[in-house]
Amino acid sequence: MTSQSQGIQQLLQEEKRAKDKLEEAKKRKGQRLKQAKEEAMVETDQYRMEKEAEFRLRQSKVMGSQSDLSEEIEQQTQEKIQELNGSYNKCIESVINQLLSMVCDMTPEIHVNYRVAN
Repeated sequence: MTSQSQGIQQLLQEEKRAKDKLEEAKKRKGQRLKQAKEEAMVETDQYRMEKEAEFRLRQSKVMGSQSDLSEEIEQQTQEKIQELNGSYNKCIESVINQLLSMVCDMTPEIHVNYRVAN
C-alpha cells in the first residue's frame, strides 16, 4: 500500500509540475504578446511620424506655390484697382457734365410718330 500511496503522491507531484509549467507557458505567451503589441505600437508610431513628415513637406510645397500665386493675384488686383480709380478720377467731371447737360438742356420736339388729328 505504501507503494500505491507513493505512486499517487508521485502522480500528484507530476500533475502539479505540469500545471506549473502550463501556467509558466501562459505567462510567457502573455509577455510575448505584450512585447509584440508594444513593438507594433512603436512601428506604427514611427510609420505615422514618417508619413506626417512627408505630408507636411508636400503641403509646404503646395501651399508655398499657392501663397506665391495669391500674392501675385493680390498685386494684380491692387494694380487694376489703382488703374480704375485713376480712370474714374480723370473722367468723372466730364461724365457729370454730360449727364447734367442731357437732363437740363432739353429741347422740345414732336415725336416722329405723332399725327395731327383733323
